[in-house]
Amino acid sequence: MKSLVLLLFLLFSFSFAQLRVVATYPWIGNLVKEIGKDKVNLHVIAKPNDDFHFVVPKPSHLVPLRGADLLIINGASLEIGFIPALMQQSNNPKIQPGRDGFLDLSSYVQLIEVPANLSRAMGDVHPEGNPHFHLDPHNIPILARAIKDRMCQLDQKNCSLYTSNLEDFLKRWNQKMDQWDSGFSKLRGTKVIQYHKTYNYLFKRYGIEDVGALEPLPGIPPTPKHLDELVQKAKGAKFVVYEVFRDSKPAKRVADSIGAKAIVLPHDVGVEGVRDIFELFDEILRRLSQ
Repeated sequence: MKSLVLLLFLLFSFSFAQLRVVATYPWIGNLVKEIGKDKVNLHVIAKPNDDFHFVVPKPSHLVPLRGADLLIINGASLEIGFIPALMQQSNNPKIQPGRDGFLDLSSYVQLIEVPANLSRAMGDVHPEGNPHFHLDPHNIPILARAIKDRMCQLDQKNCSLYTSNLEDFLKRWNQKMDQWDSGFSKLRGTKVIQYHKTYNYLFKRYGIEDVGALEPLPGIPPTPKHLDELVQKAKGAKFVVYEVFRDSKPAKRVADSIGAKAIVLPHDVGVEGVRDIFELFDEILRRLSQ
């Protein structure tokens, strides 16, 4: 009798077992939940307001990593400062590079700004190219399918549910894409200065002109000399944009000097009330259209 009870308990527990997923950034986690819903147990490492280049690895992340079935990263060296150490300390062979439990999303899209040569004089340049590809809404369906496929590979019994959830997500996404394509296309030719080259995928997609960066080199804080030079060469820019974790003073200084608007743009889900990846693009469009 005890053996039968134990067997029934194990079968019951297995039937309700969740796929354990760790995602490095909130936007990845949002896609995981769209596809997996209550069939996944999700842990997201970075907080919405974190500088995505400098997330602090914490011991609290090791527990979910040790038990994870799947680790999903942005890739293109964006997590180089925190994820390698966490992966090593997790002692979880399932989520190491080359294993089915490791998914690098950067390998599914065409990266831009891939440097022909690398040197320290170029600043903090990513050797694989610009890693902020999630800010092109046309890339999101590709990334969502990659996540669904890997979840199906690891959790075949729930694959039909993941597939159905993906189809529902893509239907809603394609409806919004028509709105975003129309709205962002109205900004074609608009000149914009960025703090960092965060939004270049979005700008390239819709013909928005990136005319300069507040950073003299990637990862190097703005200097007074560089800002003065930027003011001289970037007149005519309508916006100076920066992320929520940046110092606003350089952006406002340049904007005031050239008669532009300094605005904060969200870069991830959870920033300033952006509840999901749909609202991420809604809010970027709203702020650039004001």
